[in-house]
Order: sequence, then C-alpha cells, then structure tokens
Amino acid sequence: MVNRHTALKIRKTHRYLGLFLGIQFLFWTISGLYFSWTNIDDIHGDHFKNMEYQPKAFNDLISPSQLHVSKGINTIELRDIDNTPYYWVNKEQLYNAINGKVKYNITKNEALYVAKNYIKSDLKVETIEQITQAGKHHEYREKLLPAYVISYKTDESLKAYVSVKDGKFQTVRHRSWRWFDFLWMTHTMDYEGRDNFNTIVLRAFSLLGLITVLSGFLLWFTSSASVRKLLKRNKK
Repeated sequence: MVNRHTALKIRKTHRYLGLFLGIQFLFWTISGLYFSWTNIDDIHGDHFKNMEYQPKAFNDLISPSQLHVSKGINTIELRDIDNTPYYWVNKEQLYNAINGKVKYNITKNEALYVAKNYIKSDLKVETIEQITQAGKHHEYREKLLPAYVISYKTDESLKAYVSVKDGKFQTVRHRSWRWFDFLWMTHTMDYEGRDNFNTIVLRAFSLLGLITVLSGFLLWFTSSASVRKLLKRNKK
C-alpha cells in the first residue's frame, strides 16, 4: 500500500486536474447532449427549404464547344438565373447558354430569383446585401465570394447566401445552426476553423483527461478500505 505522503500527492493531482479540465469537460458534455438531441436536417435548415424544387429544363442551348474558352473546358454546370440558362465553366466563369455571352456577376434581383427557387414560398424577404469577405468565424466561411446575403422575416434570423460570380444558391444559416456551430467549436477545440480534430489543444486536453480518469482510479485504489483489508489479508 502507498504511504500517506504519496496518497496525498495523488489526491492533490487529481483535484487540480479536475478543476483545470472541468470547464472543458462541461463544454464537451453540453455540446454532446445538444448534438444527440437535435435533428441534423433541421440544423441544415431543411425546414426552410423548398425540398421539392427541380431545376428547370431548357431547350435550344448552344454547344459548349462554341464558347470562347481559350484553355478548353474541363468542368461545366448548367445554371438557371432569372429564367435564363447559363453555363458555369471551369468553376470560374458564367456563359449565356443561348448566345454564348460572358456574364461576370449576377444582380440582386437575379439572386432573389435563385433564392426563391430554394426557399419556401411563405417566407418573406426583409433585406438583401452583398458581402465581399468572410473571416474564419463567419457563418459563410470557406464559400465562394462575393455573395448576396438575403435576410428573411423569421424568429430564427434566417439568412440565405447566393454567390455573385456563379449565381449558385450556397446555403442557409439560422439561429439553431449558429448554436450548433458554436458548440461544435467548443467540442473540437478548433478555435480557428471549427473542423480540425488534430489541434495541439485538443490532443493535450484529451491526454490530460485520460490522466485525470486514471488518477481517479488510482485514488480510489489507495484510499479504499476494502482494498486495504484485502492487502492485509494477503500478507498474513
């Protein structure tokens, strides 16, 4: 059996580790509960979207080979922008799919048209504005910029994002998603970009958490009356 001095050291180590890690353990628990009790489709904002939307079919489109793309075409997508078909070529340029003309940016009205296809019809637009940058903590981070931000009259501060350059409906953001995003940050401990599970901070806290648990088991072993009785009995 360990002596009293060693037992006190183990107890003290366990206590201070628990105090130091307690707040993070609380965040892990709260965020884990939130994730397990929420519907991920609701977090994605599916209840705000027109899930029955089907892209419009167009006729009389020109062949992509008729577009004046100097370096050739390796990717192409069809976009419906205000009832006009456009090719999004090489993930960098829009071309009118009827006459081949280049389109550099979409307008606010065109962005509203795109959003209307993807958002439920009973939701009313409150404002629309353009953003040109989004930081690491912005809800529209890591997506194509510039973009139009369309705000709707809802209790959940719903916003839809349509990129200016390619006319694509990008995503929706709302209050529940923002709570999820914040708690996800505390869960992964990636305070820069949210999704990195290999940060030094997370590794350190995980290792210290393991040490805390093991010190708890060791503390029980050194202070258990049953263990002491068993050890004394074996010595006889």
